Amino acid sequence: MVGLVLGLAGFSHSAAAAAPPAKSAPDKNSVDVQLVLAVDVSLSMSPDELEIQRKGYATAMADQRVIDAITDGTYGRIAVTYVEWAGVQTQRIIVPWTFIANRAEAEAFAARLTEEIPQSARRTSISGGLGFSADLIAESGFHAVKRVIDVSGDGPNNDGPPIRGVRDRIVAQGIVINGLPLMTNGGWTSAFDVPDLDKYYQNCVIGGPSAFMFPVTSWEQFPEAVRRKLVMELAGDPQRLPLVKAAAEPEYDCMIGEKRWNSRSWNLNSP
Repeated sequence: MVGLVLGLAGFSHSAAAAAPPAKSAPDKNSVDVQLVLAVDVSLSMSPDELEIQRKGYATAMADQRVIDAITDGTYGRIAVTYVEWAGVQTQRIIVPWTFIANRAEAEAFAARLTEEIPQSARRTSISGGLGFSADLIAESGFHAVKRVIDVSGDGPNNDGPPIRGVRDRIVAQGIVINGLPLMTNGGWTSAFDVPDLDKYYQNCVIGGPSAFMFPVTSWEQFPEAVRRKLVMELAGDPQRLPLVKAAAEPEYDCMIGEKRWNSRSWNLNSP
C-alpha cells in the first residue's frame, strides 16, 4: 500500500471565483462522495479531548470552504454519517446518513454533533470501526462517485481482527480509507501507545487510490486539520498539492498494538 502524508503547512484551497453551474442528479440517491467520519472514543481520550473532536468536526463541516467543496461536485451533494468507536463491539452512530448540498444542511449536521456529551469506552479496535463503517456504506443504498472512510484515533489496534487484513478487504471493495492519527501527547497516556502512530497509520490503516493522512501533534491543530482533510476528501486532487509521498514499509509490525496489550495484560495478571 502506498499513501500520502500531509503536513499542515503549505496547503491551501481556493474556492472557484464564479458560481458553479446548477447540479442535477439522475436519481435521489446519487452523490459525489459517501463519507463515514469514524472517530475514536477509547478511554485513552480524555473528556476534554472527546469534546474537542466533536466540536472540531462540527466547525469544519459548517466551514464555507468545505461547503464549496461539496457544491462544486458533479451532483453538488454528499452523504455523510458520524460514528464513534472504541472496542470491537463498541460502535455508535451519532448522526445517521445525511444529505448535504447547501449551508443550511451542513449547519444542521454540525448542530447534531454538539447535542450531547460524547461517551468513552474500553479498548481500541480500529478494525472494528472500519468494518462497521464499510457495512454502513454497503447497506446505505447510495450511488457514490467516491466512497471514503475518514478514521481518527490516538492509538494502534488492540482488539478485534488484525487491522491489515480488514484494511485490505475494505480497499478491495473500492473504498478509500484516510487517516487522522492523533499524536498529541495529551490526555491519558498508557503502555499501549506507540510513538510512531503516523507510521502505523501509513503502513497499517490508510489505503486506496490517493489515500492520505494528517498527523495531528497538538489539539490546537485539530479543527484546521479536519477542515483541510474534508476539503481534500470532497474535492481535492492530491496530485496537485505539495505532498510528501511516503511508501509503506513491508516489514512494519501492524500487530504492535495487540502485542503491547497482551504483554501488558500478562504482566498485570502474573504473580
